Amino acid sequence: MPEEGLTIGAIARLAGVTVRTLHHYDRMGLVVPEERTDSGYRVYRHRQVERLQEVLFFRALGFGLDEIRRIVDQPSYDRAAALARQRALLVERAGHLHHLIEAVDAALDAEKRGTRMTNEEMLEVFGDFDPSQYEEEARQRWGDTEAYRESARRTSRYSKADWQQIGREGAEINAGFLALMEASTPAADAAATEVAERHRAYISKWFYECSPEIHAGLGQMYVADPRFTENIDRAGPGLARYMSEAIAANARRRA
Repeated sequence: MPEEGLTIGAIARLAGVTVRTLHHYDRMGLVVPEERTDSGYRVYRHRQVERLQEVLFFRALGFGLDEIRRIVDQPSYDRAAALARQRALLVERAGHLHHLIEAVDAALDAEKRGTRMTNEEMLEVFGDFDPSQYEEEARQRWGDTEAYRESARRTSRYSKADWQQIGREGAEINAGFLALMEASTPAADAAATEVAERHRAYISKWFYECSPEIHAGLGQMYVADPRFTENIDRAGPGLARYMSEAIAANARRRA
């Protein structure tokens, strides 16, 4: 029995997206309907629905459309591996949201009872990141540089909420690197250097003006210093080296 196709309107309703969005995905070659009717209507079959599902998962995780297209169009792209990684990222995010819900419940309970929460109770859910953990070592190694002085000026004003936003943005960039690495995308590929450039912009936004040359040096430190390597590779073995190579390739392109 031949597989029955779905119209663009039916697909839009099922996926909770607009017809305009599906038209855009079609134009950019991201999700292309298998055929058109004699009247010109787009017809989507099972493979296109699978592809749309993959795209929507990546979108929910914060990936850009160009980045998604490069990932799913890789000859070595593995749907099962991509889904497994997406699941891991979503589970991590769900765990964080669960803790946030518990914190909101505790705050609501305190409001209803008229009790006062301690500072620690109000803020502990946002993590245990300690921005001063390596402060003394950083001062000794880079204290005479303008980059260090600029970073110290900026970070001295950051609140806990700022640090949490920094953490979220950094995690999204790492997830981009990791997805490309797991798809066997070469570190010198345009998709990887695009994420590297996002990483450089992230440093410039939050810490100091990070030139391509400075960024390349930072990337070298990711593999030269075992502590950096160990910390980065917690997200995926080999991630530090992949990031380092992508950063170096991006710096060469911008030299």
